[in-house]
Amino acid sequence: MIKLLTLSFILFLGACSLTASRPKEEMSLAAAAFLAAREANAHISAPDLYRKAEFYLLKARDTYRKKYFDKAKDYALLAKKFAENAEFVALKKAALEDL
Repeated sequence: MIKLLTLSFILFLGACSLTASRPKEEMSLAAAAFLAAREANAHISAPDLYRKAEFYLLKARDTYRKKYFDKAKDYALLAKKFAENAEFVALKKAALEDL
């Protein structure tokens, strides 16, 4: 009886660990968006958005390391959103300066 309970408990723990998937793609896309914003000089043209993107990217990396994958995914998506907005604002300002 104890062996059966132990075995079922081990199987239950194994099944729980399989349900949380690692947000590798979201993390990669957030990092790429952040680098693109940096290359577009968003840290100069849109510093508020750039700093928010940096903050959420660091939070995503930290929570990923701590294995809170759901939170890491949320933070990565926020970082990507702010980085893309910062890049857009920076490119828009650069285009308006060229006119």
